Amino acid sequence: MQVIAVASGKGGVGKSLLASNMAIGLAENDKKVILADLDLGGSNLHLVIGQKPSTIGLGSFINNPKQKIEEIIQDTDYKNLRFISGEGEVPGAANITTPQKKKLINRMTSLDADYLVMDLGAGSNSTILDFFLIAGCGIIVTTPTLTATLNAYLFIKNVLFRMLYTSFNRKSPAMSYLETLRKDGVSLQKVYLSNLVDKLRDLDMAGADLFEEKKKHFQPRLVMNMMDNPDDLQKVDKLIISVRDYLGVNLDFLGVLYRDEFQKKALNSRLPVIKYKPGAVVSQGIYRICDKVLEIKMDERINLSNLDAEFSYQSAGMEAESDFNDKVQSLEELLHSGALTQGDLIETIRMQQYEINKLKKENRFIKAKLVKASESGFKV
Repeated sequence: MQVIAVASGKGGVGKSLLASNMAIGLAENDKKVILADLDLGGSNLHLVIGQKPSTIGLGSFINNPKQKIEEIIQDTDYKNLRFISGEGEVPGAANITTPQKKKLINRMTSLDADYLVMDLGAGSNSTILDFFLIAGCGIIVTTPTLTATLNAYLFIKNVLFRMLYTSFNRKSPAMSYLETLRKDGVSLQKVYLSNLVDKLRDLDMAGADLFEEKKKHFQPRLVMNMMDNPDDLQKVDKLIISVRDYLGVNLDFLGVLYRDEFQKKALNSRLPVIKYKPGAVVSQGIYRICDKVLEIKMDERINLSNLDAEFSYQSAGMEAESDFNDKVQSLEELLHSGALTQGDLIETIRMQQYEINKLKKENRFIKAKLVKASESGFKV
């Protein structure tokens, strides 16, 4: 099972929109998918996918030792997709103990599915961080606003510190040092992670080595939602650089989702936007993200000849052009209906053309790498 966690540093950035629609997109690729609402205490994911409220869910499972997790899984109207409700009306569902957390993680990850997509709560409490860390694919959703990008950075920092805390024994002198910093608060905010790890290594080499080993496998991924202007991509670059330089982690960029009025219309209709309007700008962006997620677990033993590499490169360009043409057709419908002005249309086309050009540059770069590797004797 591939576990995907969708998180955000703050609320209102479209985390549930991505989690729900991505789960459906993966299911459309003949994958068995379970979508779990892990926004414990504030669950409402059922509204996004048009699912009827359930009388049992994660709240029941957490509070009732006899409840089996298989009994709270619901079928949906979408092929290959099942749903686990968060059951936010159950008192205390958000405040789970460590044994309850371990039980929930063990049961969910043992379910029969190709993908488990977890829609986590917003913020950085320890439960959210632990759920994020069990995922093979952890996705952080943010928006171009200053507060959202800052909170995305802080979320990644908090995940790393959670990894750090769980790498040392409670009786270790390194843990005592961490606790002293935590109580001070200000010192922990100002410390550089690399300098802190060096200090902790002097106190507990085994724990520091364990953290570094965990960190090697930590690969967070980013989605920028509610884009209005291609210039907003500069904020993505700054965030990636900050995470790399200050936290020592490479942040993988999965893609952007432009602000789209179809999102509101789909939500009001209680339909996922990729079902309400598959050709919408935001829907096409979600499908592209799904394609990238599917590639994460793609069999690397498959070899491509130079001819295949050339064909793949050309296909990617044609797919991008096809997406663009579909979006233009959808925009023309809005233009004729009066819901979109000519100025809006021109600006949207300009933004999408920018995105296509960026994809072409990426494809050229990948092609060059494949050809160079092949010439060096590697099978690619």
